[in-house]
Amino acid sequence: MLLTLTASCLKSMLVPGARSKGPKLDLLDLPNFTRDTLGLSGFNLSTDLLAGANRARLETIRERTDRAGCSCLLLIEPEPQNFGAKDDRHAVGAGERMARVIDAAQILGCSAAAVRIAANDDDDTLTRVANRLKPLMERAERLDINLVISPDKGLTLRPERVTELLKKVGGFRIGTYPDFETAAASKDPVGYLHRLTPYASAVCASTVKFAFGGKTADTDAALKALPAKGLAHSPYDLKPLVSAVLSVGYDGPLALDYRGPGDVVTGIAHSKALLQTALGLDEPEDDDFDDLEDLLGIDEEELGSEE
Repeated sequence: MLLTLTASCLKSMLVPGARSKGPKLDLLDLPNFTRDTLGLSGFNLSTDLLAGANRARLETIRERTDRAGCSCLLLIEPEPQNFGAKDDRHAVGAGERMARVIDAAQILGCSAAAVRIAANDDDDTLTRVANRLKPLMERAERLDINLVISPDKGLTLRPERVTELLKKVGGFRIGTYPDFETAAASKDPVGYLHRLTPYASAVCASTVKFAFGGKTADTDAALKALPAKGLAHSPYDLKPLVSAVLSVGYDGPLALDYRGPGDVVTGIAHSKALLQTALGLDEPEDDDFDDLEDLLGIDEEELGSEE
């Protein structure tokens, strides 16, 4: 199974701050950073990181991924799209937006594009959404792109409604993009993943906070001081979620997405360590986590603070 990156968790590095002249990390350098610094095998991009990008910019990103041997696998539209509107005119914009996202995904060399659906959870709305997604599916199929549904409130909150929607849309390129944090918030996290993972092009291994000895690391310094062995994740355990994904035969990308406090690069490193342990890979040694420089092979001052 490939461990990959959800690049949106690096947004503070990829987007210039209010007082800075430029980003700490150029998007064109993301493929090498993902592979060489984070030790991950690919990445997912979100469209908000591509604001203002034209075709030439997308093609340059694709060239950089090819050169680095670190592909962009999934393009995510983070804003919910109003495919559930009763008035067809209100849904036109959603269709046009996702058509552009699918086109961009193809240029970037992605295998899939992800959509969030704004819709109420009722049968009439489900039918409307399915009918509006079918033309997008035809476009995606022509471009060899999978269209995957990210979880959101309303229609796509419950896994059984998502699978019902997939069946109504039909085709081999409609699927899911399950998320650990969303699964953990459901009544049956393992059952949630059992239902959705068989249709997944990628799984988002979202992480929130880390702890050691029952004490949660809520500050940057505390996060960096955590040892490798005995590390725990909160507010949910990662191991049963990883086991649920593996139990249905999934062997695709597992995309790290650190959403917690403190330095995001350290958070990604801790996430990677716990996921490797959950996958049955070798556990890291304590001295691998002595400091950020040893862990990542870079100068912490060069990287900059995430606060």
